[in-house]
Amino acid sequence: MVSIAVLASHSALDVLDGAKDEGFRTVAVAKRGRDLPYREFPVVDRLILVDDFKEMVTEPVLSELKAEDAVFVPNRSFAVYVGYDNIEERFPIPIFGNRRLLRWEERSGPFNYYRLLDHAGIRRPRTFNSIDEVDRPVIVKLPEAVRRVERGFFIARDRDDAARKVKELADKGIIRLSDLEQASIEELVIGAHFNANYFYSRVRRRLELHSFDRRIQSNLDGVYRIPARDQLGLDIDVRYIEVGHEPATIRESLLEKVFEIGHRFVKAVEELVPPGVIGPFTLQFMVTPELDLVVYDVAPRIGGGTNAYIGIGGQYSKLYFGRPISIGRRIAIEIKEAMNNNMLDEVTT
Repeated sequence: MVSIAVLASHSALDVLDGAKDEGFRTVAVAKRGRDLPYREFPVVDRLILVDDFKEMVTEPVLSELKAEDAVFVPNRSFAVYVGYDNIEERFPIPIFGNRRLLRWEERSGPFNYYRLLDHAGIRRPRTFNSIDEVDRPVIVKLPEAVRRVERGFFIARDRDDAARKVKELADKGIIRLSDLEQASIEELVIGAHFNANYFYSRVRRRLELHSFDRRIQSNLDGVYRIPARDQLGLDIDVRYIEVGHEPATIRESLLEKVFEIGHRFVKAVEELVPPGVIGPFTLQFMVTPELDLVVYDVAPRIGGGTNAYIGIGGQYSKLYFGRPISIGRRIAIEIKEAMNNNMLDEVTT
């Protein structure tokens, strides 16, 4: 029997716990100094330690994964730290999902999720090519200056406010002016935010909606808990560093639209990035006062918010399986059913 492997970060505990529930042997590749949780929680059968996650494509690590007959489950940390080119060309381990879809999570370049959403006919925020084009409130998305995987996002009222904030944040060392050329400048859509966690099953040929969650971000989460007059008096630079997730529910009458955008996304990916969606993905959207769904971010793999459902399962998963299950366990079920039906090649790339 194959083992299920994962890079030890992001949503790894969900994957590992779900694999154990289905009787799989588990493997985690952890970075030294960040391995303690994977030693403390008894869900890892084989722990592989590296000094840098780029060692994932070196012969020693690849040999160990091959010896474990591993199927690797990608998460955001795997994509960021190992790199798309390495994943596509130098990682000869079967990956659960479409490995060439991972790079479409970016906002710039020829492979980006805006293109997927447009092809699918899914509403998204309007984007601007430069600060000079801005004619309304916007959110500017770019990496932090030092911690490149973190968000150096900021909100601006208009073009002049955006230009002023760019200079202020650059002077403080929070962002780099050189990153502005690749920044995503989106109209600011005001609404309630949700992360919808889906699963597309190649074995059962169906789209499943498992759960909703919401981001907890620092220091944004703390700022909005402070009364407005105190916020103005403190003059805090708001940061958007993702530090956690919390479960959420959505109005049942909106589920029609949630399923609709899920199906449209699956069809678009099938047409643009064959073989299409395999397994979990997340669409992050705002619900406007008019009850429109505006998708502002896409995760073409397991979302970090699925950790919120370890042990209790996604609230909608019970409607499919008669019991709540986590996305991690859903992945393990799909791999097991694929093996039993000689379909493992259809759920891995």
